[in-house]
Amino acid sequence: MAVMNTSTSPRILVVDDDCDLRDLLSTYLGSNGFCVASASDGVAMRAALAQGTFDAIVLDLMLPGEDGLALTRAVRATSGVPILMLSARGEELDRVIGLEVGADDYLAKPFGPRELLARLRALLRRGHAPALQAPAAAAMPSFGPYQLDTLSHRLLQEGQEVVLTGGEYALLAALVAHPNRVLSRDTLVDLLRGYERDPFDRSIDNRVTRLRRKIEVDPAAPAYIRTMRGEGYLFNPRGNKP
Repeated sequence: MAVMNTSTSPRILVVDDDCDLRDLLSTYLGSNGFCVASASDGVAMRAALAQGTFDAIVLDLMLPGEDGLALTRAVRATSGVPILMLSARGEELDRVIGLEVGADDYLAKPFGPRELLARLRALLRRGHAPALQAPAAAAMPSFGPYQLDTLSHRLLQEGQEVVLTGGEYALLAALVAHPNRVLSRDTLVDLLRGYERDPFDRSIDNRVTRLRRKIEVDPAAPAYIRTMRGEGYLFNPRGNKP
């Protein structure tokens, strides 16, 4: 495992079994102000995560042993750290699966280092920028058994934290700030600062699916985040209560 730069910089973990690519990304990101650690497989990745915290993970999909999907699921069980997934397989299905299991962004190989840098910076901005636009919200808005701590960017369920990714938190915060209103996908994109998509991107829908798994009693029949067919989504803070 290699480490570069200083501890005051954003900490990035690069996980890829291609030694040349790991060295290239470590050098490039290090020269652009990041503190970079690298790992060649899931075992080394878990060791790195056990030794410290990271601001983002750049994770290859195809790894020896545990693949990137399994590792993403493992990270998501305990942490909301942003994950940028890399893969030589650029098919839409692979991208959708990666996003559904908890990756925040997906970049197909081969890619330019500048594009990776831009996407990584966008993920970090998304995790640290305020997720809400006016109107201003209370510090601890609540719905059902949940409280949204807008100061620490956490979701609490009866005092216990529900682990969300930065993207999931930002989406939930935008919905909570605009209750009982139908928000189109384009409106949600506008509310999520630092988030960009192409016209056929399904990332909003994937995030909604992941959020429902975490906050709905029955994700197949959602009470809080409701789909308004052909229009978008509506957040109902009362759930199924009359």
